[in-house]
Amino acid sequence: MHEILKNRRSIRKYKAQQVSDAHLDAVLEAGLYTPSGMNTQNTYMVAVRDKATRDQLSRMNAAVMGSQSDPFYGAPCVVVVLAEPERYTAVEDGALVMGTLMNAAYEIGLGSCWIHRARQMFESEEGKALLRKWGMREDLIGVGNCILGYPDEDPAPKPRREGRIIKV
Repeated sequence: MHEILKNRRSIRKYKAQQVSDAHLDAVLEAGLYTPSGMNTQNTYMVAVRDKATRDQLSRMNAAVMGSQSDPFYGAPCVVVVLAEPERYTAVEDGALVMGTLMNAAYEIGLGSCWIHRARQMFESEEGKALLRKWGMREDLIGVGNCILGYPDEDPAPKPRREGRIIKV
């Protein structure tokens, strides 16, 4: 178990091959079993493999930064993690889902990376329209975008900063 946590890296270069159904289903299932505050299970995952929608999300994310680049690094699949705003642990629960998705992806040979700015994307009118199109509440909080794909790089681990553990 610790090997997954020690060896997983954020991947920023992907092969063009789409994530298989079996691999995507395995990652999403792991996300369903992520702990949540008081077991509210208040998070949602929207898996996007449709190229037009994936490209729309990429464009929306880039616009938040004032950029024209692809913030999804060419990854063919994006899992948008959303949470119910009335839950006081909404963002924390969504963040835990993001971590689970990335670790599950690594375990089966997929690359992943957390791409921020989901909150801003889904606060926009375009984001709210997508939520409605997907049959979801338009007040959901965007927590993160987990990009997925088959890695086309193998980055080396960086040394861990010292002095980050205090024992009392």
